[in-house]
Amino acid sequence: MEHKKEAKFYTKNENLSVSCNLCPHNCLIKNGNKGFCGVREVVDGSLYTNNWAKISSLAMDPIEKKPLFNYYPSSMILSVGTIGCNLKCPFCQNWQISQNCDISTKKILPNQLVEIAVRENSLGIAYTYNEPTIWIEYILETAKHTQKYNLKNIMVTNGQINSEPLEELLPFVDAMNVDLKSFSEMTYKKKLYGDLKATLKTIEIVNSSRTHLELTTLVVTGINDSIEEMEEIINYIANLNDEIPWHISRYFPNYEYNEKATDLDFIEEIYNIASKKLKYVYLGNVNKHISFENSFCPHCGEVLISRTRYNVKNINIKDGKCNFCGKNVAIIS
Repeated sequence: MEHKKEAKFYTKNENLSVSCNLCPHNCLIKNGNKGFCGVREVVDGSLYTNNWAKISSLAMDPIEKKPLFNYYPSSMILSVGTIGCNLKCPFCQNWQISQNCDISTKKILPNQLVEIAVRENSLGIAYTYNEPTIWIEYILETAKHTQKYNLKNIMVTNGQINSEPLEELLPFVDAMNVDLKSFSEMTYKKKLYGDLKATLKTIEIVNSSRTHLELTTLVVTGINDSIEEMEEIINYIANLNDEIPWHISRYFPNYEYNEKATDLDFIEEIYNIASKKLKYVYLGNVNKHISFENSFCPHCGEVLISRTRYNVKNINIKDGKCNFCGKNVAIIS
């Protein structure tokens, strides 16, 4: 079974069906069928991942593109994606690979991927583009190979993963950006086919681990673009850890969703509100003010890192301290 590997985190049932325990869908899958994600399939009563070593996307990217702004700024990282997703966002930015499991892919084994990262002098490997948690078996094996070369492992995820697999994964993950797509349980359930509580639990578990954490919210017209909902997110992050960087991203029409792009004045207002409670706030997909992408010292207000899109111009940090006031900052460089 090429590209198939027995999956982790499942329970065998009667009549050759299985219960997948990887994500909050907890799919009950009959023999010969696939789970909600489209890449976990029951064959003769066992669950297999049929995207094993299937690469849909591979590129060297600035780490700022993940986005990670407080983790080794200006580094380049090998970024890799496969197929499938455990959400069905109507505004998906990468729907060609997340919602279409029949596209052409290339087989790259874990050790081969690590060899590419070493050859390219990459900081490590970023599992991104589609949802990486549904690829957990491949990530775990690849991460074990990266340890020999001191490469970093980074994930860009929607956070829809159960606690047990997350706890097994985290020791191998150095940094993670989690998409907090909304603060409405109804939006997650009815529009995204997901579970808000699962993403919040992921965020809280990662925050209490050694893994560096950043969050992203795509502000989508007609879905989450209210002051009230954005303030709920801001207060949630502030109460959890006000040093968690929050990336506010502007939506543009894509896939099945055609509402107009996010209002610029609105997201600038959100940025200003958030900056009063959170120490590291960034505004993406906006060219209005370059300063929205800069990192400021939360103590003295000076510019720690100046950026133009993904181009880092200056880093005023040494040994984890601000060059201007000498106080510690939550930026790993």
